Amino acid sequence: MVTAWLVHLYTASGAVVALLAAVATSEGRFRDAFAWLWLAVAIDATDGLAARRFDVRRRLPWFDGGTLDNVVDFLTYVFVPALVVWRVPLVPPALALPAGAAMLLASAYGFSRADAKTDDHFFTGFPSYWNVVVFYQLAAGWSPVANAVLLTVLAGLVFVPVRYVYPSRTPHLRGLTVALGAVWALSMLEMLRELPDVHPVLLWLSLGFPVYYVCLSVWLQGRRRPIA
Repeated sequence: MVTAWLVHLYTASGAVVALLAAVATSEGRFRDAFAWLWLAVAIDATDGLAARRFDVRRRLPWFDGGTLDNVVDFLTYVFVPALVVWRVPLVPPALALPAGAAMLLASAYGFSRADAKTDDHFFTGFPSYWNVVVFYQLAAGWSPVANAVLLTVLAGLVFVPVRYVYPSRTPHLRGLTVALGAVWALSMLEMLRELPDVHPVLLWLSLGFPVYYVCLSVWLQGRRRPIA
């Protein structure tokens, strides 16, 4: 039972990481903020493996680790990135608060769907990877209007019931996806080190994994009947 609680504590530590990222954002330390968010993703990518390894659900059947995970994910994947959008001039100033609000409201809906995570390990609707999107906007220096359009489109895609790959659990090409994801995570660290002057070659090469992820998701979606 102690081991099970330690796994849940490991998951919950992501909330503390979110607080540290929010503090860094409020102080204008955006590199530090995304370093904390990178750590949050690392925790999120490994806590499920630990939970299954130590059979946490059987040991603590009355404690819902899935709910805890969703609370932490909403903070790290949605709330802090929305705070960054508000704090950094990524979009036109008049749209900073509406853009952040759109991210929060759309993802609140997405997280609350009964089929947000399907039984066969897919996400339904754009899976609120706002931390990734906002990081690229900050690293690439795209125009505020382009950023606002992208955020609006992605917020809308939360409501479209297309299935997206759950990188660590979707069985199709899982080994390849995990391997590419690990390389991509390392490239993100290097980009983080170079902020705010990320080398364009590194930036565009790193986009290979997001493109692979979207293409794989669309391909797998095309192989099945539309969601009712």
